[in-house]
Amino acid sequence: MKFLRSPYARVLTLVLLLQGGVFYALAMRAEKTPPMQPLSYFPVSLPGYRMLRDIATPKEILDILKADDTLTREYLSTSGEHVLFYIAYFNSQRYGQAPHSPKNCLPGEGWEPVESDTIDIAAPGWPTPISVNHFVVQHGDEKEVTLYWYQSHHRVIAHEFAAKFWLVADSIRYNRSDSALVRIIAPVRDNDADAATRSGVSFVQAMFPALLNQLPQ
Repeated sequence: MKFLRSPYARVLTLVLLLQGGVFYALAMRAEKTPPMQPLSYFPVSLPGYRMLRDIATPKEILDILKADDTLTREYLSTSGEHVLFYIAYFNSQRYGQAPHSPKNCLPGEGWEPVESDTIDIAAPGWPTPISVNHFVVQHGDEKEVTLYWYQSHHRVIAHEFAAKFWLVADSIRYNRSDSALVRIIAPVRDNDADAATRSGVSFVQAMFPALLNQLPQ
């Protein structure tokens, strides 16, 4: 009950009401859904990395996600570092489809949060460093570093509130609500979360130009 009376809950309620009102007002307009190549076309070879395996998403997960396309792959660097790369793409969020925050999904899978903040990454092809979520989780003796963000319309967005705001703004201005959740997971070895973070950052920098070519602008 305390949460419901908090400023955080009030802002969230206002954003959701505004989003619902905008989508209702735009329901009679045909939404623009930009064309995009299937995510399976994403390069299997990246600077300093090669794909180890393509991982199929179980149907029960797809039914929950309601994404229009997904990609899950494991990549290996030339120095032997493994990373798990995931994209969920949504043509439209007008009818209830929306990216699921890893902060909500991972605890449901038994991973407990250890650290949560944002970090800036100098990404090739982007004029300024991108701000992404940095999430350290633990499951028993295992630890992982997760980097994730929302990407759409020449924007890289870390925070869920900001993603909701731009969703409403772009629905009004451009009649578009397409978006992607991008996530990289790097395993923590020898309890060195900083090294895992550097591994994740290195992969972001290697794959980002290909991501810009893949997602609609």
